[in-house]
Amino acid sequence: MIIDTHQHFWNLDKVAYPWLVPEYGPIYRTFEAPELEPQLRAVGVDKTVIVQSMDSYEDTDYMLDTAAHFNWVAGIVGWVPLLRPEEAARKLEHHRSHTPLFKGMRHLIHTEADPDWVIQDTVIESLKRFEQMGYTFDVVAVFPNHLKHIPTLSERLPDLRIVIDHLAKPPYPDPAGMTAWREQMAAAAQNPNVYAKISGLNTAVGKPDWSASDLQPAIDFALEQFGPQRLIFGSDWPVAILAGDYAGVFRATQTCISHLSAAEQAAIMGGNANRFYNLGLS
Repeated sequence: MIIDTHQHFWNLDKVAYPWLVPEYGPIYRTFEAPELEPQLRAVGVDKTVIVQSMDSYEDTDYMLDTAAHFNWVAGIVGWVPLLRPEEAARKLEHHRSHTPLFKGMRHLIHTEADPDWVIQDTVIESLKRFEQMGYTFDVVAVFPNHLKHIPTLSERLPDLRIVIDHLAKPPYPDPAGMTAWREQMAAAAQNPNVYAKISGLNTAVGKPDWSASDLQPAIDFALEQFGPQRLIFGSDWPVAILAGDYAGVFRATQTCISHLSAAEQAAIMGGNANRFYNLGLS
């Protein structure tokens, strides 16, 4: 089974996305499930996980409604207010009782003015509820401001299942930056409960004519640090169309891991995601 663990939907008429402005060009419009469905079928993706696009209940409710109408959605990564621990806990209890498709949460920490937002005590208190209830935490660990905090989160929340989105956007064009990125990724990988997504790399490369060979160095390093049992595939659609298309990202990922065994490739393309997000797929 192939699982895309990182795709988004947004409807500009139903939910406010302040970060999504006209300057984003081709992704400044509504993207919904019927547009993605034929692209999944074309490459053989069986299930997806929808990831939040805004820190709001409205966005989470929109994702849950979408998931209820498309059986190829295996779960969602939603949002609760981490700065309000008691409210967050009540919402999590509600999801546990009524919305089994809610598998974990994410906060757009890279849009917060404070680069240390995610390690403040109030946020840690909320994340402890996630740890206790078995939910997961997607970290928008954009290098260099956020990736460095993964070891701190791991130390304070050793049993919380964390996944680093987009391999923390490795700074491909910057050799010195890549050296620091490798050091921080190696530190992040020390906790066996920390995973990483092979996703969003085509837009990190910084050129429209990218190929699998451009993505390979970062993926190889991630394989060295996390091993094939803690890496998971994601398309980052529709953001991915800023530098390519769904099929191109999918095939490039397959190319970059083609040297692995069949079992290892299957783990990255689906098995690890099923285990990490507790999707319950056979």
